[in-house]
Amino acid sequence: MDLMGQFVFFDPVYFLYVGPAILLALWAQMKVKSAYAHASKITARSGLSGAETAQRILNVHGINNVAIEPADSFLGDHYDPKHKVLRLSPDVYHGRSLASVGIAAHEVGHAIQDATAYGPLAFRSGLVPMASIGSNMSVGLIFMGIILGFTGMAVVGLALFGVVVLFQLVNLPVEFNASKRARQVLLANGMVTAEEDRVVGKVLSAAAMTYVAATITAVVTLLYYVSRVTGRRD
Repeated sequence: MDLMGQFVFFDPVYFLYVGPAILLALWAQMKVKSAYAHASKITARSGLSGAETAQRILNVHGINNVAIEPADSFLGDHYDPKHKVLRLSPDVYHGRSLASVGIAAHEVGHAIQDATAYGPLAFRSGLVPMASIGSNMSVGLIFMGIILGFTGMAVVGLALFGVVVLFQLVNLPVEFNASKRARQVLLANGMVTAEEDRVVGKVLSAAAMTYVAATITAVVTLLYYVSRVTGRRD
């Protein structure tokens, strides 16, 4: 593991590839925290909690096979298409702020995608097993292949990391589409006003930038790994 670390953390070329993406990711995280903190201070005029907002949207779309449960982590909100469960973090589940309403609506957007057989969501779900394997094994295979001179092993690692990159690329339209659906359904059904929609939009747009940053980071990291395996240093 120390040898692997030396390839990355003591290689200035790594930071030339990944450094700008890391800065973008840090900026995106700051934007999310700022937008979330601002929206958390504004109580939604509808008076709905995040959980109530989610249930109302599900009802509007006639989706009655999705459960809503509180999650046990801050901003651990997600939709589980396999078990048909929408999990909302405590602040979102119980909160009645525009942040809670917006995030809950975004996650219901994924449930709507699932119910309408939205292609990119199904593709993303299908990639999860291989992406998980790639995330756990790819880097080790790449650097062990380099250290031991086993090019084939390194190439397998590259292929596995490529699945991780593909997952990130597919994830972008899924997340953007969920946010678009969320804002549309909130406005169309009077759960937010036009003024409130602008606040919700800032929260969801900031969150979307974290996905963009993660995707860019994954792509440039793959390019760095390719340069190491092929022996290119420029």
